[in-house]
Amino acid sequence: MIGFFSARTLHVALLCLASACATAPATSETAPPVSPAAASTVAIPDTDPRVRSALDNLRAADAWLIEQQISICQIEAPPFKERRRAEDFAARFRALGYANARLDSIGNVIVERPGEPGEPVLVLSAHLDTVFPEGTDVTVRQSGDTLRGPGIGDDCRGLAVLLAIGRSLNETNVRTRGTIIFVGTVGEEGAGNLRGVRHLVDVSLKDRIDHFVSIDDAGFTLVTAAVGSNRYRVTYRGPGGHSYTDFGMPNPNHALGRAIALLSEVRVPEHPKTTYSVGIVAGGTTVNAIPATASMDVDLRSESPTSLATLDSTFRRAVASALAAERARWPTSSTALNVKIDTIGIRPAGTQSDASELVRAAISTARELGVTVKPEASSTDANYPISRGIPAITIGYGGIARGTHSLAEIWIKTPDADMGPRWAMLIAFRLAGVR
Repeated sequence: MIGFFSARTLHVALLCLASACATAPATSETAPPVSPAAASTVAIPDTDPRVRSALDNLRAADAWLIEQQISICQIEAPPFKERRRAEDFAARFRALGYANARLDSIGNVIVERPGEPGEPVLVLSAHLDTVFPEGTDVTVRQSGDTLRGPGIGDDCRGLAVLLAIGRSLNETNVRTRGTIIFVGTVGEEGAGNLRGVRHLVDVSLKDRIDHFVSIDDAGFTLVTAAVGSNRYRVTYRGPGGHSYTDFGMPNPNHALGRAIALLSEVRVPEHPKTTYSVGIVAGGTTVNAIPATASMDVDLRSESPTSLATLDSTFRRAVASALAAERARWPTSSTALNVKIDTIGIRPAGTQSDASELVRAAISTARELGVTVKPEASSTDANYPISRGIPAITIGYGGIARGTHSLAEIWIKTPDADMGPRWAMLIAFRLAGVR
């Protein structure tokens, strides 16, 4: 059995909506959860008549928002092929009066609503891509308050919320002191490896972002800690041969099986939550042959950068041990057997203080809407800015989502679903101010 390491205590967060509560994990390695007293010190700007006007306009546009959600979702956006949806999304912003809507060199949509020089810059973001391959039927079907279609919640709803906020700000002519930048990112899902937000932070908006808010979950989620993930493809390789006449040489499939067995025995802590999984296994061409190659795709995750690094080292030892054991099994064989670990994707883990201005603003504005939220950890576009020291959160867009990442995905418009967009707008006003 391969050993691991001791755990630390994880804060348990309670996410309570108006009439129901559900538990969810929260984490912070640098500060305890913000207290109600601390949160109440954040000023809420909704007493300003200009803010009320924009919020009322946003609420009245709920039917239009859902129309956008549906029509955006019926434009394919497969992994690495988001261009058509991106161009359409930019065009929608131009139609709302944002002539500067553009695509950067990697394909992100960037729309700036300028504020005053020297004031904070806030990014409101949602991701363009889906997990579904090219050719997927993306028709959305509506039955009452239920919408059905691949990606209808994740993240077509988030993209539609950005449009609705941009529309309401322009229609009510509310100006903010800080600059608000609406962004549709590419590459958030799976093998995309956060390539869109990486480019945004490191190139397109380098050194400009003061606050980053991703809209990418149902309900009233508040993600403040980044669950990191290391994803690898492990390939054992030999010359292969006949199962009978060449018997006695190292077998890549057998080495792979040893590696999986070793990894399956690894003990990981519950707190901070740390996980591993072999998601894909491949190898061999026929039953009566020793395969030339055998591979597995592995996903390692943790809320803690330290725990993730420790798990990564343990995984690599398991891979090497399996290679050595398979070679040793056939000591008289001169046949070579090697292994290669290719990186599929790296999502950095990270934490930030729950007492930061951004987190406090999110908690306080939710409370103004009658919702109590507390921080939790997840893997989203916010991972990368958090890892670079930029205050970043991911918030929910309201409603209920089920079957996420499946062809049967649905989003349900609940009576309080419109509070999701209003929450995002209140956070924007809190951080960017009104002039």
